[in-house]
Amino acid sequence: MPGSGRPAASLRRVILLTGATGLVGSTLLRRLTAAGEPVRCLVRDPRRLGPDRVRVQIALGDLANPPSFRHAMRGVRTVVHLAASIRDQPSTQPLGMAQSIEELNGVATWRMVQAAERAGVEHFVFFSALEASPFTRARFFRAKGLAETAVAESGVRHTIFAPSIVYSPGDPWLTLLERLARLLPVMPVSGSGRALYQPIWAEDVADCVMATLNGAGEQSARHELAGPETLSYRAMTELALRSFGRRRPIVHVPLPLVRRLLTLARLVAGSAVFATWDEAELFEVSMTSRSGTAGAERLGVSPKPMRAVLGAG
Repeated sequence: MPGSGRPAASLRRVILLTGATGLVGSTLLRRLTAAGEPVRCLVRDPRRLGPDRVRVQIALGDLANPPSFRHAMRGVRTVVHLAASIRDQPSTQPLGMAQSIEELNGVATWRMVQAAERAGVEHFVFFSALEASPFTRARFFRAKGLAETAVAESGVRHTIFAPSIVYSPGDPWLTLLERLARLLPVMPVSGSGRALYQPIWAEDVADCVMATLNGAGEQSARHELAGPETLSYRAMTELALRSFGRRRPIVHVPLPLVRRLLTLARLVAGSAVFATWDEAELFEVSMTSRSGTAGAERLGVSPKPMRAVLGAG
């Protein structure tokens, strides 16, 4: 597998990793540290790295703090930019302004690419998403589309990954579903549940990144990453329920009602709310690739079916 064994000598360079505590980032970080590669993590709170914090260099900062980019990129040859936000975030500074999805995903990526150019970074790896476009309905996808443009038009050699929905057992989405399945006699699904996805396991995604860092793929390429199954949002929910060993009737909740309920929940719970309207709306936009698994397979990775990963038959 691309993520196993010792990587080629060309990989031995300081790698700046953003989003190291996220789903793909934590999976990728395990591979890099196991290979003995010098990794620097841009993090707000090093404690969130757990045991890995003693194996990496720490650069304090986040997407809302552009001055931290310059310090983080000193001596860096490769940037792997995974950090993203699917909801607006409160300010990390006293009396500061809240940070929007557009600022944290679009503007921050543009600033990071500029910082990489000034620092002499040789390779910029960026995670976008299938359906990312300035013209799509969801704010997150619009911001990612703008960020893609900034990366593609930069003077830095770049690799763009555009995955479908990325999952892993125990991830936030599956954890939420499992909690709802324990608490409720039915499983609510927002909207029609008909949007289509090709879910891809975080471990397979991390293998694709490792392959690229080892020199696989073309210079300045864009790779669409998709799993081998095309599933609707409802079908993914049903598959998850089977993996939990719980039978629950699916109840579709009309989108206008979902929006009102989540807006009210945000007013009550603030930034700690379990879900936002912007997150719910993402499940109304299909994320599929016409080439299926070909993007991953070109990098030597054969994505596993979601039902096999979750043990759902």
